Amino acid sequence: MTSNALVPAERVEQRILSMRGQKVMLDADLAELYGVATKVLNQAVRRNIERFPHDFMFQLTQQEADGLRDYWDSTALRSQNVTSNGRGGRRYLPLAFTEQGVAMLSSVLRSPRAVQVNIAIMRAFVKLREILATHRDLARRFEEMESKYDAQFRVVFDAIRQLMTPPKQPRRRIGFAAPNA
Repeated sequence: MTSNALVPAERVEQRILSMRGQKVMLDADLAELYGVATKVLNQAVRRNIERFPHDFMFQLTQQEADGLRDYWDSTALRSQNVTSNGRGGRRYLPLAFTEQGVAMLSSVLRSPRAVQVNIAIMRAFVKLREILATHRDLARRFEEMESKYDAQFRVVFDAIRQLMTPPKQPRRRIGFAAPNA
């Protein structure tokens, strides 16, 4: 984080999700970073919908939104219910903004904070792209090295490949444990 940054880079990076093969940020996360209500952000987008084609922004399906329950719990979002249940909550499925959509938000939300937050978000997207490119490059080099050496190094290469594979995140169980009978 730089001394004049409003939002720590780590906080932005944690909010970037992978959906439909793209890196996106959800409307509620963006609204929190910009310091506005999600409703206000979405109203500004709807008023300028021509600036947000489908490759800039899309609405989540119910199934995608349901799959984010663990994410919502971990980020402590206020609205854990995706659809309204008559007692408040969201009435619409969340919007997901691609990097281009986030950049377009700066022209819709014109506050000085929005400009500064947008800069932090763009830097986070660039950093993420650089990390992914480095990882791909390392994987390619690893494949080249593996093809040059014989079977006696197979154990070493298998161990390295296992370390390169991200661990599977266990799903958090919801509800009460059954009593032992």
